[in-house]
Amino acid sequence: MKVITVNKKARFNYNISETYEAGIVLVGSEVKSIRNGGVSINESFVLIKNDEAFLKNAYIKPYENGSSFNPESRRTRKLLLKKSEITKIKRKIEAEGLALVPIRIYLKGNYVKIEIGIGKGKKLYDKRETIKQKTIKRNLEREDYYNN
Repeated sequence: MKVITVNKKARFNYNISETYEAGIVLVGSEVKSIRNGGVSINESFVLIKNDEAFLKNAYIKPYENGSSFNPESRRTRKLLLKKSEITKIKRKIEAEGLALVPIRIYLKGNYVKIEIGIGKGKKLYDKRETIKQKTIKRNLEREDYYNN
């Protein structure tokens, strides 16, 4: 498994409770562009509509050596999930008011996969606590490094 891109803000802005692996329906040279690292999911989100999951606002850079038929860079892409997974996710999101957030895109064999997570948005004080914990951990690691 080779990780292509990670949405760092996903775990900072949301408390992720469950994760799912999904395939992405890609067209033409999008796979080559993703393999080259020309993808960003920082401002993207997942939407469930008519019992189908869609990735919206994800940026895939047009492939340089592609033809004039390169697909639009921010088009809506369908995600491949089992129907039972989609209904389970949909039920959770509607009942508890949670969000469906893309976490990372990676290669699994020859397939492009995306990890999506169900999460609840953090409040400002939760984000401050996360920053505080990271700073404490970093300082402790720095002290251990210099003391050894």
